[in-house]
Amino acid sequence: MDIRWTYAFIDRPAPHADRAGEFWTAVTGTRRSAARGDGGEFTTLLADGSDACVKVQGVASGGGGAHLDLCVNDVAGFAASALRLGAGTVAEHDGWAVLRSPAGQLFCAVPWHGESVRPPVVRGSRLDQVCVDVPPSAYDAEVAFWGGLLPGWDAPPALLPEFHVLMPPAGLPVRLLLQRLEEERPVSAHLDLACADVGVTRARHEELGATFAAAFDHWTVMRDPAGGTYCLTGRDPETGRPPGRPGRPGGS
Repeated sequence: MDIRWTYAFIDRPAPHADRAGEFWTAVTGTRRSAARGDGGEFTTLLADGSDACVKVQGVASGGGGAHLDLCVNDVAGFAASALRLGAGTVAEHDGWAVLRSPAGQLFCAVPWHGESVRPPVVRGSRLDQVCVDVPPSAYDAEVAFWGGLLPGWDAPPALLPEFHVLMPPAGLPVRLLLQRLEEERPVSAHLDLACADVGVTRARHEELGATFAAAFDHWTVMRDPAGGTYCLTGRDPETGRPPGRPGRPGGS
């Protein structure tokens, strides 16, 4: 079943969601939509001249994180396919569904509304990836699940053996990365940005209120003003690929 568009969801505790929205609109060069949902918990980050691909959700419990929304023509059919592959149903709404992967990662199946124009790179970076952090005992099953659910997505070799990349067809704005953790703990997810220069992007984000958490060879861990963890990665913002690796212009 074809995925027609992808959204990265920024999930933050409800009392801090507004602050998160302010930060992420500045990072992505967007503006916020009017709040919607029963409690005004959802906002979309709108980009002039292109289609949105990032949303913010204020969650009532837990520390938040991130998740994917997958836009399809047939929500019921897609959800049924996910269930056959090992997903679970969390909630069914009017026209959309909240699902859970075998490892426990939430994702949503939602209707496609014609989105097709990917937002541009902003100040040398692009929010283009949801990274799911998977405990070792569930990793192989999670890789198999997502590969079965997203059969048209490429799985190129990753930089490190603990990563599994799933790159969507050209034009879709958000890709998926699975990371095998070193220790057993509940599955979680965070956002990744592709950065032409991680140091420059870090400085800009710190000016906007983010804080540094840790640095590794290929990525830097940050926390946004709402306390949410995300990563700045040394990848080409246009292609999503590490330096020196060819990519598809306009793809992820």
